[in-house]
Amino acid sequence: MNSRFARSGDGFLHCSDGHVRWGLFGAAGVVFVVDEGDGPRVMLQRRSAFAHEGGTWSCAGGALDEGETPLEGGLREASEEVGVVPSGYEVLGQVDFVPADDWSYTTYVVAVDERFGESMNFETDDVAWLALDEVEALPLHAGFAAAWPGLREIIDS
Repeated sequence: MNSRFARSGDGFLHCSDGHVRWGLFGAAGVVFVVDEGDGPRVMLQRRSAFAHEGGTWSCAGGALDEGETPLEGGLREASEEVGVVPSGYEVLGQVDFVPADDWSYTTYVVAVDERFGESMNFETDDVAWLALDEVEALPLHAGFAAAWPGLREIIDS
């Protein structure tokens, strides 16, 4: 579908806290959740060897473009990595990681009515819909693992 071309937010930023992070304007991701009657399932992607912390599981996401809101960027990144987001989605909440004055990562929990998704580019090796208890058993991307308790709290409520 979409081969990845350089975008305005692509690049590393030397953040005010001394760390170097991806996304000149910050970054965002989306955890999609569907309720199938026997409990919620969340979509995660296994990151390819070409991505940061390849082989780990996380949500779709990445660098924001200039002028893009975190929600716009997270949904755009998801469509590039796992496919077109179904219409009629509902934002349930968000977890913000703000380690520096000039950089943040926002992870949204977004409810959809049906499962979707597949690997759309080199960044994603696999896509899976998982029960909440299955998530902790996976090798998780460090940033996603740190956000997961807050994300799960949103999903559980």
